[in-house]
Amino acid sequence: MNQYIVGIDYGTDSCRALVVNSTTGKEETSHTAFYPRWREGLYCTPAQNRYRQHPQDYIDSLEEAVHGVLRQMKPAEINNIVALGIDTTGSTPCLTDRNGTPLALLPGYEEDPDAMFVLWKDPTAVNEADEINRLAHEWETDYTARSGGIYSSEWFWSKALHILQQNERIRRDARGLIEHCDWMPALLTGNLLPEKVKRSRCAAGHKGMWAEEWGGYPSSVFLSRLDPLLGEFRAHLSDETHTGGTPVGTLTEEWSERFGFPRSVVVSAGILDAHVGAMGAGIRANCMIKIIGTSTCDIVVTPKQDIGDKLIPGISGQVDGSVIPGLIGLEAGQSAFGDIYAWFRDILSWTANTIPKKERVALTSNLLQRLTVEAENLPFTETDPIANDWLNGRHSPFADQTLKGGIMGITLETTPAQLFKSLVEATAFGSRAILEHLAKEGVRVEEVIGVGGISLKSPYVMQTLSDVMGVPIKVAATQQAGALGAAMLAAVATGLFDSLQSATDRMEQGNLTTYTPRQEVSLLYKARYERYQSLAHFLSTKQSFLQNQQ
Repeated sequence: MNQYIVGIDYGTDSCRALVVNSTTGKEETSHTAFYPRWREGLYCTPAQNRYRQHPQDYIDSLEEAVHGVLRQMKPAEINNIVALGIDTTGSTPCLTDRNGTPLALLPGYEEDPDAMFVLWKDPTAVNEADEINRLAHEWETDYTARSGGIYSSEWFWSKALHILQQNERIRRDARGLIEHCDWMPALLTGNLLPEKVKRSRCAAGHKGMWAEEWGGYPSSVFLSRLDPLLGEFRAHLSDETHTGGTPVGTLTEEWSERFGFPRSVVVSAGILDAHVGAMGAGIRANCMIKIIGTSTCDIVVTPKQDIGDKLIPGISGQVDGSVIPGLIGLEAGQSAFGDIYAWFRDILSWTANTIPKKERVALTSNLLQRLTVEAENLPFTETDPIANDWLNGRHSPFADQTLKGGIMGITLETTPAQLFKSLVEATAFGSRAILEHLAKEGVRVEEVIGVGGISLKSPYVMQTLSDVMGVPIKVAATQQAGALGAAMLAAVATGLFDSLQSATDRMEQGNLTTYTPRQEVSLLYKARYERYQSLAHFLSTKQSFLQNQQ
């Protein structure tokens, strides 16, 4: 009898549901639902890099996505749905009340952005991250040691500290803190009390300074030094975390009725999208999965014996079991990738805002495609502009969200296609910098697999990546790597498979194509990469000088 698994993938803009037949491994049907409030631009201030999402958006889009896939299934198939897995962006935390309810769902807080989930790409907590880093580096235990030595403004504790220090009204009712990937399974199974939530090893280790070697999360004494409320939150956090494939519980009666699922459906522990997307793409030891979208996340898993006691500096964590149980999960990435191309498109099409929407859409919809055609036909010259990819700060290696991007070598003869080419190269150079950093630290990467919209839609970008990085890059066939990985974990949680490897063997979708570096082009890019590094050094030192002058 066929049994079906539902994978739920919460991205930056939407919630996607995927139904997988665990017997055949086939992806049966999928549906995407966009966040209604987010789509209207509510609660966000891009000029200040403030990005917030309302928890009701997550609830509404989840129901729409699930009902969207159910409409494509037969009643007998729906009755054979046995498990559901969830991944989300991260770190995307929210302050809650004592009962674990996000404050934005309480009367009086519905329109307060500080009561909502703070999206992964919101770096407004720069000062608070600096405060955490200073204290951690002076403390008897350096709690940043497994986060590359630098705690980011985009992560769990810094975001909470920022809101608590900025919003006195929020302080009055905030009694807990939860990651989006932990809240969704807790909501569906009715286990919302902060001390009862089964928290993700992935999110806790990579974003929350959790590690077995110091007994779990940072101590209450340490967190209370930052803010007494953080110490109170810590008291309700279990030091036990859960790897993918752990069952959280079964659906509550309310959610069974809202979905139209059997009550017996097992919900697995939550996980972050990049890490589970790596599972969906078939990650294995010494393989790098590049999740390529608005930003990038690079996930590598390595055997414990290969890494030993070495702590890798400048990355976003190394966590035992954060991806595959028994292997060390390493995370790095770029703060902007596809967002850089979208920014350039919007710059070029700015004047189109003055014309009617229908005409504007027709004018701008294929602008990037036109730029791509021209850019890939441009010859290499010594005077080509060189760009840097820090337009949203630097994520890896060595996170620094205060850094700004730049372009060098522009003249009055520079064309839009040349500028676009330089931006594509910049994103590829940033990827190479990460690969070289891992190699320098002794991490073996023997295979690279690309996942996400850009890997499927832009051969030009993918070929440039391969040429610049100097390695073949496979492209995963699945268009829903996150949801597929979440479904794999749910299949393990419900006992259909005895291990993630068994689930992967059955459900993995394989690869579509492989991009191979062109030797003569790679040699040309070697020289341009050196110019990229010179520009990066100039930008970082000059910006540091200017900050010190202020």
